[in-house]
Amino acid sequence: MKDVLIGTWAWGPGMNGTRMVFGNKQDPQALKESFEEAVKLGFLNWDTAAVYGMGSCEKFLGGLIAGHDEIFISTKFMPSKKYKKGALVKSFEESMSRLGRTYADLFWIHVPNALEQNLSEAVPLMKDGRIKSLGVSNVSLAHIKLAQEILAKEGLKLGAVQNHFSIIRNDQQPIIDYCNENGIKYYAYMVLEQGALAGHYSYDNPFPAFSFRSFLFPRKNFKKIEALLACMRDVASKYSIDPSQVPILWVIAKGANPIVGITKPSHAKKLAAAIDVELTPEEVDMITKEAAATGIRQQGSWEPQ
Repeated sequence: MKDVLIGTWAWGPGMNGTRMVFGNKQDPQALKESFEEAVKLGFLNWDTAAVYGMGSCEKFLGGLIAGHDEIFISTKFMPSKKYKKGALVKSFEESMSRLGRTYADLFWIHVPNALEQNLSEAVPLMKDGRIKSLGVSNVSLAHIKLAQEILAKEGLKLGAVQNHFSIIRNDQQPIIDYCNENGIKYYAYMVLEQGALAGHYSYDNPFPAFSFRSFLFPRKNFKKIEALLACMRDVASKYSIDPSQVPILWVIAKGANPIVGITKPSHAKKLAAAIDVELTPEEVDMITKEAAATGIRQQGSWEPQ
């Protein structure tokens, strides 16, 4: 199976969690069933973060993964703008406590604030095996090369990069190519643009008002992507898959590993039904051109320009 991380940004109820960001309230039982269905279908790699629901997401996921030693866990430390000595280690230990683990398979520096100092602080955790692989997120190519240089001095390697990349945020190819050429895994987040590209929402059925995603992707933008969504429906029909999976397959075709958020068992089933489909170069080009015609370039306020 392709390397997919199952994302849980929409799972935590606290600050920066499901209601604030996504505008709705999740059903814990539905999330539990989603986890079980995904694992049953072979999706064993899970992504979370300390700031998703301010710890509530990690705690909930930790309860689900108890007894599942086969589950691969990816989580993140959010550094402040000014370096705070010991903050990374403290965040790591708190995350592990909530997740019920003693080590992280993949641990991220969520944004490149005080990157050099925070990388140096992570080194002892890497050397003693508590961090199996280290990643950097929301970074430029210059940040990546700096991270490689710092870790190489310690005999260590950068394991992964995680940036925003989607059909309507298509400016990452040089970084993706660099990562693939240098043995660094590139993970793409917001591949469905928080649901805007999934086909469920539209101009007449926009994102919930006052949610973070409604500000990031306002109602008027759904008019702009109608032709793109129609194009994706045509591609999906050819392969008898759900249209929501086409943006995921496009990201894979571009050489990236997708992070796919799920909140219902049906989401896991749709992903499993489509994950082995390979889009043709012609289909990738067609979708890319339709996306460019929308004139939209999505970017979060937390991202580097």
